[in-house]
Amino acid sequence: MKRIATGLAMLLAIVVAGCQGVNDTGSGQGAYSEAPPASTASQEETLFDGSSLEGWRMLGDANWHIVEDYVEANSGDGFLVTPGDYSDFHLTLEFWTDPDANSGIFIRCSDPNDVGAANAYEVNIYDKRPDPAYRTGGIVNLASPMAQIDAAGQWNTYEITAEGPRLVVKLNGTLTVDTEDTKFASGPIALQYGAGIVRFRNVRIMPL
Repeated sequence: MKRIATGLAMLLAIVVAGCQGVNDTGSGQGAYSEAPPASTASQEETLFDGSSLEGWRMLGDANWHIVEDYVEANSGDGFLVTPGDYSDFHLTLEFWTDPDANSGIFIRCSDPNDVGAANAYEVNIYDKRPDPAYRTGGIVNLASPMAQIDAAGQWNTYEITAEGPRLVVKLNGTLTVDTEDTKFASGPIALQYGAGIVRFRNVRIMPL
């Protein structure tokens, strides 16, 4: 009887160990299986870090050049265009202009070789725009700024969110546009030089 009891005890120990092994390394249905890792969120991408224009395409003859930690243009006419397309995203950047500057951030450009307000959304930088309806803080031909903010002579921050038809713009933390439109769904981002002195730095994007 003693031998039989010892044998049964050993058999029971083997069965228990086997069950624990299934729980630890099985298909995930055991009591001790771990949940799968959460999916990785989209990562913020630095489009311009202040040291190089690598990855940007120059369109037009604006004299873009690096100064300290920013890119500047003060003559010519043209754009810096991203090589890739973006549809839904959160874009942040800093800009500085003089009082006579004409610039803008063009998003979802439908023709990367002929950028303009007719085929993209232009988030404007133009304090002295003759028609102030779409001045700094607004989207040209779509939404007037809800707050009038003069940007010249200081570093300013734009936050631009495009998610489906919704377009939201914040200038220095103040909401200036919150509207919807479906004309343009995807395309490159372009930084404009039109007149005066224009500077950009810390250009970053988070795909949504």
